[in-house]
Amino acid sequence: MKTLWQHCHVASMAQGTYSIIEDAAIVTSGALIEWIGPRSEVPAGNYAERHDLAGAWVTPGLIDCHTHTVFGGNRSGEFEQRLQGVSYAEIAAAGGGIASTVRATRAASEDELFDSARKRLKSLLRDGVTSVEIKSGYGLDLASERKILRVIRRLGAELPVSVRSTCLAAHALPPEYAERADDYIEHICSEMLPALAAEGLVDAVDAFCEYLAFSPEQVERVFIAAQRLGLPVKLHAEQLSSLHGSSLAARYHALSADHLEFMTEEDAIAMARAGTVAVLLPGAFYFLRETQLPPMEALRKHGVKIAVASDLNPGTSPALSLRLMLNMACTCFRMTPEEALAGVTLHAATALGMDKTHGSLEAGKVADFVAWQIDRPADLAYWLGGDLEKRVVRHGVEVDL
Repeated sequence: MKTLWQHCHVASMAQGTYSIIEDAAIVTSGALIEWIGPRSEVPAGNYAERHDLAGAWVTPGLIDCHTHTVFGGNRSGEFEQRLQGVSYAEIAAAGGGIASTVRATRAASEDELFDSARKRLKSLLRDGVTSVEIKSGYGLDLASERKILRVIRRLGAELPVSVRSTCLAAHALPPEYAERADDYIEHICSEMLPALAAEGLVDAVDAFCEYLAFSPEQVERVFIAAQRLGLPVKLHAEQLSSLHGSSLAARYHALSADHLEFMTEEDAIAMARAGTVAVLLPGAFYFLRETQLPPMEALRKHGVKIAVASDLNPGTSPALSLRLMLNMACTCFRMTPEEALAGVTLHAATALGMDKTHGSLEAGKVADFVAWQIDRPADLAYWLGGDLEKRVVRHGVEVDL
């Protein structure tokens, strides 16, 4: 069935730029874009449906390529404590921090995790998100990581969004492995990853390379295990210190390295050569009051593709709006609105290995797009909050949000 969507302007984001088509039209056939171009050149044919988009600006559906949407509990109390002068170390020593989220996640049922994650994910969808990556990492044992990953798969099956599932078992050291990080890494590599991959629950493997998490040597063992299972890798790197985790990620042709405040130009060169995407997370930068900026000029100079994501998580980025992250990327990291929009469309798709089918509006790609009632594409990064008037189309079908 062919459908005609017309009377609009398109920012197709082909090649990572606005690539504007004025007075445009889009022809969809089922879930795919069959044709896109000026309305005056629309192919003749019988269209089952015709939609007038009333002069809207159409962009690709937004892609949030780094989230931790599934977790138990709530850490707003810790946020309040920190604002009252209690240090993160003191909170952690009292059983708070990630340990509290792990306890709450382990205690929650699969249905409870689904219900809470569904509410958070629907907030992202109302912002124009049509694809999302969700990581595990708050279970830290086989049963709990499996539970999280099953919830992630269920979210993708029951909500109008394409979901990529990432195993982040190497997120932190669980209490039962205190002082035994190498043993935990061995458990991940020899037992957890093979079992979860065999159950079809994992699309990619991630790890946290940091002085308070896992060393580059330990992360490399996880990468090797993932490689043996045929799974692509990603990495939390250079958020708090420079361990050259991003260069390690590049050596393993990682889809992305994320955070990157403390990365070096040498790391940027390595990532550019490998085609590894830099995923910037302005929500965490803002929430933690970080002052170390990612090396934007080095990333641009060496042609590293830059994505932007929400990093939705309970501890450092409780962000429910990807569009707000566009503004933060512009104001905090000095990105242009065009760069930021590319960061949540084509470059975000590349960070998930989906760029052949998603992330830009081109013939042959999936028909995921948003028709925004705005004056220009920069409005998406300009407005702070609110619910911009829009129509969301996923797989060629308008979504009721």
